[in-house]
Amino acid sequence: MAVGKIDRGLVADTALRLLNDVGLDGLSLRAIAKELDVKAPALYWHFKDKQALLDEMATEMYRRMTAGTRIPAGADWRERLLASSRGLRAALLSYRDGARVFSGSRFTGIVHAAPMEENLRAFVDAGFTLRQAVRATNTAYLFTLGFVTEEQGVYPLPGERREGYDMTARAELLADFPLSAAAGPAIFENYDEGFEEGLMLLLTGIEARRGSS
Repeated sequence: MAVGKIDRGLVADTALRLLNDVGLDGLSLRAIAKELDVKAPALYWHFKDKQALLDEMATEMYRRMTAGTRIPAGADWRERLLASSRGLRAALLSYRDGARVFSGSRFTGIVHAAPMEENLRAFVDAGFTLRQAVRATNTAYLFTLGFVTEEQGVYPLPGERREGYDMTARAELLADFPLSAAAGPAIFENYDEGFEEGLMLLLTGIEARRGSS
């Protein structure tokens, strides 16, 4: 492939395709260059280091997420928060180490600006202060990101469970702590259910704060 045909979007797209095969730790500019059939230095014209690449990958992940997340016109703050959180989780789970790529990355453009403005507007129109709106949306974002980070620690990809999470062995190890032993399935299994229950807890707490200083 000619170097002139390489751009940031192509490199990020190639990196995301490779991610499921090699994981974040195995992803390097050298591996991406090999996939593109170019020399690694050619990529440094576009990304000065791996973090710059991760920033672009996170931006592309977000772009794809918003394209695939349909929020009806007139949706209230609850509907917007649920749709955004569910959409983000689905996007992160689409890639091995998706949450790790996203965590700490900085968007390279303003792809997030319009959805952010719409979400904050829904909260403010419902009687929340801007500060409350920011805290609510940011808390939901951090919950989703942290949840998926832990989820992918057990299931790197859907249906691919890591060793070391046998609930029977865990219960035996914690036999002297019966509640902790019995909590295993609620922590390490049924992630869809756990995520939805977590969102309901967030909604209840956010609603309770509306109108307070």
